[in-house]
Amino acid sequence: MIYALLIAVLAPHCWAIPLAQVDLHLGSSRSLETIELNPYPDKPRLTFRHDGTFKVTVFSDLHYGENPWDDWGPQQDVNSANLMNTVLTSEQPDYVVLNGDLITGENTFRENSTTLIDEVVAPLNKLKIPFSSTHGNHDNEPNITHAEEIRRELRVAPLSYTRAAPAWADGQGYGPGTYWVPVYKKTSDHSPSLVLWFFDSRGGFSEGANSTSLPDWVDEAVATWIELTVSQMNAAWGPADRVGRGSLAFVHIPPHVVQDLQANLNSTQDPGLNADALGSGSTQASGEDTSLGKDAPFWDALNAHVLNLHGVISGHDHGNEWCKREPSKNVIFCFDKHSGYGGYSSTGWGHGVRNIVFRSPDPKVGPETWIRMEDGETHARIIMDSSYN
Repeated sequence: MIYALLIAVLAPHCWAIPLAQVDLHLGSSRSLETIELNPYPDKPRLTFRHDGTFKVTVFSDLHYGENPWDDWGPQQDVNSANLMNTVLTSEQPDYVVLNGDLITGENTFRENSTTLIDEVVAPLNKLKIPFSSTHGNHDNEPNITHAEEIRRELRVAPLSYTRAAPAWADGQGYGPGTYWVPVYKKTSDHSPSLVLWFFDSRGGFSEGANSTSLPDWVDEAVATWIELTVSQMNAAWGPADRVGRGSLAFVHIPPHVVQDLQANLNSTQDPGLNADALGSGSTQASGEDTSLGKDAPFWDALNAHVLNLHGVISGHDHGNEWCKREPSKNVIFCFDKHSGYGGYSSTGWGHGVRNIVFRSPDPKVGPETWIRMEDGETHARIIMDSSYN
């Protein structure tokens, strides 16, 4: 009976797992660890390499679609595609994350805005690299929405692991791009060694002629979703700290607490470009007094329930690349590298990616991360483990 109660409580909240995938027999004496939990029954399982590593390359703030009526706008997209092809061919990642602001939505036309997704994912499709997306404030505009981008991506990219919340979740405030992706040590394993978490920080503007601004933080309802989803994972696979399951989280707009980290950066300990002063609009829930701290339930739940969390990765602020340990939760935060030729920039910032290499399936071994520029130069290399600042 306890199994039935568990699923009855969790299933409405954990949309990432189709109920049909939960192999449950009432009255069975077998342990909860034998429950099947697989949100991707029709896609290849993501696994570590034979040498025990797993490499993630993060493209952030690509900003396709700027000023399509001028020559320079489409040329930016050509330059961004060239960067993606150069980096992907050289780095050969196991997985790619597109960490928000895929499109500059305010410059798009309603009739063709989602087709820009075809251009964004073309290099990934060509090289057959699996990937996931988060979405940013510029992906929500009168002519484009997060949900529309996700639907288009799933239509044109066979190896997209992005998932959309069902219709009922929209009214709960979850944001359509909140989900998780499992990575296994080997294909035959029952449970993953790593979970990649993706959160929708919303922001931007609602669709249609009477567009209004949207909240720019992960909704407080996601806190409950995190707690219940982790409970279901623990029931199916065992607690993360007992079985050795690591995690890494991605969200486009940085959590609000990151704003306080900048004043205490040490360029030796916390390497990387620090050219974007964090202020109003730079982090979640920072735009006005009435929104301050509204991402706290998400932040608290993420750090309370997701154990062995290696770090949290964000984009949004194009002039920042640094990492820093957030002291209140003792978790490492890192900015991405501005990848796209669209979006704001400045002399000397350049374009590139953040690489993250998990050196072992064992979560006690922290991943290594660094910035790789388009020309191949690398810098700001750190190990995301307990020894880091």
